[in-house]
Amino acid sequence: MNVLLGSTYAGNIDYFSCIKNADSILVDSFEFYNKQSFRNRCEIYGANGKLDLIIPVNRERGKKIMKDVKINYSSGWQKNHWKSLESCYRSSAFFEYYEHYFHELYFKDKPVFLLDFNTELQNLFIQLLQIETSISYTNQFQLDVENLSDHRTTIHPKKSATFQFNEKKYFQVFDSKYGFIPNLSIFDLLFNKGPESTLFL
Repeated sequence: MNVLLGSTYAGNIDYFSCIKNADSILVDSFEFYNKQSFRNRCEIYGANGKLDLIIPVNRERGKKIMKDVKINYSSGWQKNHWKSLESCYRSSAFFEYYEHYFHELYFKDKPVFLLDFNTELQNLFIQLLQIETSISYTNQFQLDVENLSDHRTTIHPKKSATFQFNEKKYFQVFDSKYGFIPNLSIFDLLFNKGPESTLFL
């Protein structure tokens, strides 16, 4: 199956299950930026339940295509997101094993464009998960989806999982307080399951 996706910030398990099980992935970098989507947010499991991490972007008039959306650094979001990841996953089984990879990515530089940061983070996850699916990016808005399974709008915070995903449970740090929360960011799966994450997908 050839799958069309949007760019996401640390995509959820549904998103990475899609990548893992597809024959090829095409990411639409020319779609209109969709507010309140996973383009600039991910969901992790904190001490008080589900927690959204949101990358702030520059507000501009009119519609903006994804490749042109710029990150706003005035709030120090990188430091805040890293503190949240540490707080949520420091006691997980594999956080210490992986943390240096992500710490370096969050603090080594400040990419101008959201797409660039998302892509670099996604490539790191793919490397750590040892996923071999071919991934490419569009050079224009993808109108022809005849031979593609289009999940640009179906993988969304307000929608249920869509692609080859079931709610198999795995241990989560705070599940004794709030129970198992399915389909969180790939951060949650990786820090809790480590190398077995790929099999889960």
